[in-house]
Amino acid sequence: MAQREPRLREQVRRVMRLGRYSIRTEKSYWYWIRYFIRFHNLTHPRQLGASDVRDFLTWLAVERNVAAATQDQALNALVFLYSKVLEAPLGDIGNATRSKRPPRLPTVLTHDEAMRLIQQLSSPYDVMASLMYGAGLRVTEAARLRVKDIDQARRVITVRDGKGGKDRTTLLPEALASRLAAHIERIAFSWRGRDRHITAPVTLPFALRRKYPGADTSLEWQWLFPSQGLCADDTGRAVRHHIHVSSVQKAVRNAAAEVGLHKPTGCHALRHTFATELLRRGSDIRTVQSLLGHANVRTTQIYTHVLGEGFAGVNSPLG
Repeated sequence: MAQREPRLREQVRRVMRLGRYSIRTEKSYWYWIRYFIRFHNLTHPRQLGASDVRDFLTWLAVERNVAAATQDQALNALVFLYSKVLEAPLGDIGNATRSKRPPRLPTVLTHDEAMRLIQQLSSPYDVMASLMYGAGLRVTEAARLRVKDIDQARRVITVRDGKGGKDRTTLLPEALASRLAAHIERIAFSWRGRDRHITAPVTLPFALRRKYPGADTSLEWQWLFPSQGLCADDTGRAVRHHIHVSSVQKAVRNAAAEVGLHKPTGCHALRHTFATELLRRGSDIRTVQSLLGHANVRTTQIYTHVLGEGFAGVNSPLG
């Protein structure tokens, strides 16, 4: 009897797990693959090709008016599908209508605004916001921190599997060191006492469960900011994940409104403010680039525009 070919979802998952893609990327790519299939009336992608991808991308830009980054994400997902899963690379898809990418400066806060926002937040959101402002972390990076990622002796935070799958180190703010140490000691106390938040294993990256048996119940691998409830991992066992990013984002937005920040303020504004404050205080741009984890210094240079460095020595005609 011929063996059934795995469903497309299973094929995508298998290739992504073997390639060590993040769960977030896996969910995002599958979303766009499904969207592409529905757009073409549930036709299997094997029966579609480059022109069909071009039509879909054009429709996203023209009819759905998606942002350029969103259209790029959809394209990346489909390129991955055809090259890695179906093993039928698309080649040149032609001239799809591209979403416009209007130049926008990031929203940044003053130091006082950032501190007012952080002080308005309750625990653990205030600590997480402090890490975004004080260490330049993305909200997902703050949420994914584990006990082992905090090096008190060297005052260093290690960011694992950041954007683009890269690891990096950034500074541990002196003002936050003692509070983080106390936070970790509370986790250790609960771990030693087999508190209910510790007895369930924590989620681990796919290969590490096999490479480090028992790591999911060790102190080093505990989440700094664990979720209250349990969830099922890809094998169906009950595990504890980190606090959900959306709850952090909601808390920050609410706090911004409560302290009267009349600008679009979210978690990423704290990271933007970290960068601009470092530059304003004299840090060189290459150091800031490294701390932020930017692959290209041009990405970091946008913060010089926020500071208005290009206007030094220029006087307004108004006086």
